Amino acid sequence: MTLTEIQNIEIENAGAAPPKRQVKLEQKLEELSVVDEPVVASTGETSEEVNALDADEPLLQDLDNRFVIFPLKHHQIWEFYKKAVASFWTVEEVDLGKDMNDWEKMNGDEQYFISRVLAFFAASDGIVNENLCERFSNEVKVSEARFFYGFQIAIENIHSEMYSKLIETYIRDETERHTLLNAIFEFEFIKKKADWALRWISDKKASFAERLIAFAAVEGIFFSGSFASIFWLKKRGLMPGLTHSNELISRDEGLHRDFACLLYSMLQKKLTQERIYEIISDAVKIEQEFLTEALPVDMIGMNCRLMSQYIEFVADHLLVELGCEKLYKKKNPFDFMENISIDGKTNFFEKRVSEYQRPGVMSKEAERQFDLDADF
Repeated sequence: MTLTEIQNIEIENAGAAPPKRQVKLEQKLEELSVVDEPVVASTGETSEEVNALDADEPLLQDLDNRFVIFPLKHHQIWEFYKKAVASFWTVEEVDLGKDMNDWEKMNGDEQYFISRVLAFFAASDGIVNENLCERFSNEVKVSEARFFYGFQIAIENIHSEMYSKLIETYIRDETERHTLLNAIFEFEFIKKKADWALRWISDKKASFAERLIAFAAVEGIFFSGSFASIFWLKKRGLMPGLTHSNELISRDEGLHRDFACLLYSMLQKKLTQERIYEIISDAVKIEQEFLTEALPVDMIGMNCRLMSQYIEFVADHLLVELGCEKLYKKKNPFDFMENISIDGKTNFFEKRVSEYQRPGVMSKEAERQFDLDADF
């Protein structure tokens, strides 16, 4: 092909329309940016006032133009980055070979529930990445945090790939598969959750602190009930591939949620407890409606009332991590979730990292030294 032919092709492509799914998402963001929702950006501040407040935050200021990570300045943030690296995994490591036997034995309600949960997850990771790429990665200037966000983007891509592969594996009908992979445009109950998160991305009035808490709620509350529903399948001895991927992904999301709490603790200007309650309680209501009304967990044999209580329990844990008092004061109703990272326990994360850790990533420098005097 000649240079002239290549140039002609580039000129033609330059005028080509972007992919339909990209256009849909861009249109959705434009629509949401002009929708007046009272729960979002309800502080009443103008965009300029909020930006002025954010400009005073050290995390958001370009203090010294660091392009080299060493010497470290924020060791706690760096530790989160190293935990993320240590627990890296790929889709190819999850064996789905035994899942189809269980899938084919499930009734219609169970298949419907699982497929819609996977459809929500498949879309939600893309929304989280949209926020990281469009907002947080550009706003946070601390190098250690940018390292974490860069790695989080990569792992969210793996989550999205995993959920898409699960849908592709279980759903043989091409039309249904297409519907599930476009869930935020096809199902109103999934669209409602997606819209809530997308609104925070497009909101120019909300402060960084508000948006940080909102996405901590997305990863800590919007995912919690769905994670629990899949762990319920594990308790029943079903779908080993799905439940294995759920273990890995819930651990990752627990780390992302905790990282948001760490960054919030480092902000100099905190939100009022009442404002935090507004954001968290709104997310709780949406998640409760999702799993007790729109897609009720009793379809897979779970108790809707207990699921509602579990979501409030998870929200209380997140509130405590954000420095607030508990709002709901509920106990964990699910014994099988006691050791799972999403309810704030650390032993699940530590167990998974020890079993699934990249060699040497979490070890200290002194531990990596070769000692001829050591006892072997």
